[in-house]
Parts: sequence; structure tokens; C-alpha cells
Amino acid sequence: MDYNTVADDFFLNLDLQTTLALPDSRETILQFCEAVQREFQGMTSFYQRDSGEYVLEGDRDSGTYSWMELQSHRLSAGYFNPPDLAVGRALHVWLLERVVYFLGIGGLDVESLDVLFGFNLDYRGNRSDIIAQALLEGGPLSALLDEHPAKTIEFEPTIVMSLTEDCYTQGRLSVESRCSSYQVRTGNYDSEPISVYFTVRRYPSPGEVLNLQESFNSQCETAEDLLTRIVIPQVIVPVATAIAAAQ
Repeated sequence: MDYNTVADDFFLNLDLQTTLALPDSRETILQFCEAVQREFQGMTSFYQRDSGEYVLEGDRDSGTYSWMELQSHRLSAGYFNPPDLAVGRALHVWLLERVVYFLGIGGLDVESLDVLFGFNLDYRGNRSDIIAQALLEGGPLSALLDEHPAKTIEFEPTIVMSLTEDCYTQGRLSVESRCSSYQVRTGNYDSEPISVYFTVRRYPSPGEVLNLQESFNSQCETAEDLLTRIVIPQVIVPVATAIAAAQ
């Protein structure tokens, strides 16, 4: 599926949480970031936040860019609006293949591995109300929307489910409206999008040394299957349809 046609923006993120703290010496950080930059040449902006994280990223104003962030116990990365899914996945595969050499991260050190598929849907209006209309219509809670003068201020459904019997692989679906009572009261809505996130998280099972590349590929396959069969047709498409009807 071409995810770029499903929403206004699509992004694929990776989050690797470690048990031990990552190395933070100047030489190690620079060697790793320089290797990433040589492979992904658009990632030319390097800086450290006041809170301590190291960030390497491309041009955010271009509309399509990749990024990476290093925290004390976490490696995060993402590709915003990749030209296709294969390009987005290539960044994460490259990182997972090399973190053991540059940062010493092995399967024994993994606390959790997240793969997140994200979608932004642009709408300037009561975004919580749009989500409620799309996902509650005809359901037992939809009667609340008919009460006068009821207005939906916040509706951001989240569900976390086990995807395996042992609960070590989990899925999380969340929808964010970024709406507030001030916006609903005044009708002064900002241009923030509705975001739909679907994450597949993997915890190592007891006695398991996690293979990062194999787990990443398996998590992607699981996420893509559920996106195609359920999340896109049952969540994203109804929200997009409600937006189109309201404009």
C-alpha cells in the first residue's frame, strides 16, 4: 500500500529502549553521527538540546526528511513523508545493523523495540468532534453527541492490545486531536493535524536475546497487516471522510 496517499502526511518511526546507558563520549557520538550522515546525506543538521539529547536531522522545511535522536537509554529515528515505504524502512534497517558496532547495543541490552506508523490528517476546526463523529457514529456512545448544547472538547481514543499469547508483542492505536476547550469555546482553531499512530512494541521474552533486524522486520509485517485490514479502513478512512464532509 502507498501510505502517502492515505493521509496528508505519513511517517515511520523507530524507538529502541536500552537497559544500560548509551555511551556519551564526544568521539563515540561524532563517529556514529558522521557515519549516519555519510549514508543519508540529507541529514546535515547536528545539535544537542538543553536537556542533553543529540539530534541529527534533515531539513524539516522540505516536507520530507529523516531524523535521529540519541538519549541516555534510547535511540529514536524517523522518516517523515518518505518517497515510499522501502526508503523509510532502509534508514531503520541500516541503524539496527550498525548500533552494535558504534554504540555497543546488542540483543541482551534491549528493553523494548517500537515500530510506529503515523498519519496526519489536516483539518482546521473542532478536531475532537470530527474524530467522535467518525468513530462513534451508530455506536452506543453516539447519543452523547446529540445532547444540546454538548460539544466535543476532547476525544482521543487509545487502545493497547496483546498481539501474542505471552503479551511480549503489543499493539497500540492512538488518535490525537490536539484540541482544547479554549479553541472550542472561541472557534479559534489552530492548524495542528489529527494524528493517528499505530505502534507495534516488542519486549524480549525471558531468556531471549532479541535479534534487532529480525524483530524489526517482523514488527513491520505485523503492523502493515493490521493497518491494511483494520486501521486504515476502520479508523483513517472514516476520519478522512468526516473531514471531507465538514469542509
